[in-house]
Amino acid sequence: MRAMILEAPRQPLQLADLPVPKPNPEQVLIRIHACAVCRTDLHIVDGELTHPKLPLIPGHQIVGTIEAKGDRVEQFTIGQRVGVPWLGHTCDRCRYCLSHRENLCDYAEFTGYNIDGGYADYTVADHRFCFPLDPSFPDLQAAPLLCGGLIGYRAYRMAGDAEKIGFYGFGSAAHILIQLARYQQRQVFAFTRSGDIEGQEFARQLGAVWAGGSEELPPEPLDAAIIFAPIGKLVPAALRAVAKGGTVVCAGIHMSDIPAFPYEILWEERVLRSVANLTRQDGEEFLALAPKIPIHTEINSFPLTQANEALDALRSGKITGSAVLVI
Repeated sequence: MRAMILEAPRQPLQLADLPVPKPNPEQVLIRIHACAVCRTDLHIVDGELTHPKLPLIPGHQIVGTIEAKGDRVEQFTIGQRVGVPWLGHTCDRCRYCLSHRENLCDYAEFTGYNIDGGYADYTVADHRFCFPLDPSFPDLQAAPLLCGGLIGYRAYRMAGDAEKIGFYGFGSAAHILIQLARYQQRQVFAFTRSGDIEGQEFARQLGAVWAGGSEELPPEPLDAAIIFAPIGKLVPAALRAVAKGGTVVCAGIHMSDIPAFPYEILWEERVLRSVANLTRQDGEEFLALAPKIPIHTEINSFPLTQANEALDALRSGKITGSAVLVI
């Protein structure tokens, strides 16, 4: 099978010809149709997330069909279409798993980081961490839901019942979650890179009531803000934008250093928190909700062999919506 391999951090992915993997008793063999490209993939390739499995097949937003399965797999059938997310395995024994916080499992393994992922023709995945996909979503449109959608949904839930919510960084996750927010009749304020007129117009087209640069204050105080961009200096900016009692959620797995800021912008019971990974419950809830809205994902497609070009486009901010590898 073809696979794009990361052999060392900060190096381009290499095209390789590898044997098709064989599923163990708890796994399914998946013929991959599409794999969305995530900023977390960039953090791994660029060496910002350390100690990945090497060599590694990146990619954790996988859509494909089951071609074989292990002896203990009962809930899926051959030929069924499934999605594979970032969370690939948990221990079910640590204090986090036992308290329904499997996203914090001490021994968790992650697709495209500790486990080979979706930049390939085939992959194997633990069936307990795969999701059936609604047939209303074509392969390419379904792929971004598996991280931008799922972890974005977890961050969105952490923002509470905010009526006025700010999104800092308007990429894959934000363009999905604004559709959920509008469905729930909330007002979204979009913050992009300074001068990103195209991104701001894209946000307005999706229903943002205001769009501007990330250094700007919104026209009125926000109830909550989610920071999707991995930029630490946005934390004090978002704290200044939220009203008393407001919440700022950091949604990324990696962020540049947060600069010092005065206590007064945190005071008055503002809350600053992070989001880590996802739980299977997050996935089940969001994937059941998505077709009711229905979510539409804006796609920039690349063939598998152009994975490096897709990563470069994401790195330089040239992707509107989501980048997806067509396998």
